[in-house]
Amino acid sequence: MLKNLDTVLSADLLWVLAAMGHGDDLALVDANHPAETIARATTSGRLIRLPGLTLERAARAILSVLPIDDFEPDPLRRMEVVGDPAAVPPVQRAVQAEIDAALGRPTKLASIDRFAFYDAAKASFAVVQAGDPRPYGCFLLRKGVIAGEPG
Repeated sequence: MLKNLDTVLSADLLWVLAAMGHGDDLALVDANHPAETIARATTSGRLIRLPGLTLERAARAILSVLPIDDFEPDPLRRMEVVGDPAAVPPVQRAVQAEIDAALGRPTKLASIDRFAFYDAAKASFAVVQAGDPRPYGCFLLRKGVIAGEPG
């Protein structure tokens, strides 16, 4: 155990989040997502499973340590509902609330087509799969920077 870290953050998940660089995406996906297949194509080839967790709980833990890119117009993205791209399912609203709370302000969650999402997820650094069965619980989070002085 480590002090002041969310207990959801396993050693494997912390490694992924720390190894990511500025501009790398993390795919956070639901239990229905073809995560094993997509993860093999990612930069790290890693799939981190968080069985039994909702997407909002997984997002809260990840966002407690992951800075979000503020140089890009759409660092946070969600998979669009097929046939109704303007729809925002409850799972997406729940994760949106966690994002807004973590960043301390309302933040745009851009949407992308299902197959464009799959391609973007393959280009991500890694995949984190929550055990959440709600459909359209698929997100991309782009890592930002933490500026500071050496020492």
